[in-house]
Amino acid sequence: MGLQGQLERFKKQQEKCQSTLSSIAASKAAAASANGRNNIAAPAIKFSNDTERLQHINSIRKSPVGAQMKRVIDLLFETRQALTPEQINEACYVDMKANKDVFESLRKNLKVNYDGQRFAYKSKHNLKNKTELLPLIRKFPEGIAVIDLKDSYPTVMEDLQALKAAREIWLLSNFDSQEDIAYPNDPRVPIKVDDDLKQVFRSIELPRDMIDIEKDLQKNGMKPATNTAKRRSAAQIQGFSSKPKVKKSRREINSRTKLTNAHLPELFQKLNNS
Repeated sequence: MGLQGQLERFKKQQEKCQSTLSSIAASKAAAASANGRNNIAAPAIKFSNDTERLQHINSIRKSPVGAQMKRVIDLLFETRQALTPEQINEACYVDMKANKDVFESLRKNLKVNYDGQRFAYKSKHNLKNKTELLPLIRKFPEGIAVIDLKDSYPTVMEDLQALKAAREIWLLSNFDSQEDIAYPNDPRVPIKVDDDLKQVFRSIELPRDMIDIEKDLQKNGMKPATNTAKRRSAAQIQGFSSKPKVKKSRREINSRTKLTNAHLPELFQKLNNS
């Protein structure tokens, strides 16, 4: 074989080797790719960790009808908005569509207004602010109970105190129910008291003993703020006298007083002069 033939044979061997190496490399790459796909971790399944919230919702929906009604009424009172059953369920977890007893009880409740679609809080007096509060009180010259105004709107109590400070109204306590009564103080309606009535008022002589005053209050249907008879009985049981103690005057120095402070002669000037 000539030199040219040997050269051609060598080239063919080189090409065969190169082809074999390429095949081996491709095979290794395919195997690595397959192993890589097999080694990819499957995505972790996320389980709900909201167990406590779900248990809380379940306990609310299994609670008595009255308890669920209170949650809804408190929500309507705080928000002062008209809410659908779906919005109520989302806010306080009371499902009125699933619990017909709660739905019907709220629909008939005096503190709730239902327009066929939404529930809203219904106060005794439909007020929104202090501007509407004062004219309402002026419609009741005999007084209006504060308890009937408390749920009108969230800041009604602050507005009542502000009207009192401005002398627009009076807030007085009722001795029978211990509830405050709001009275109008309209400066446009001056009140004149007859002199005869003033004289009668001034001529009334009150009892000197507090026990007699308390008895007169009870006869007129009023509850005294004190109980003098009970206080005096307790004082006697404990050995205390109800009479005020007379404070003894300081003993003066006389001729029989033992002089132990001779270094303070000014203390004995009175004795020396006597």
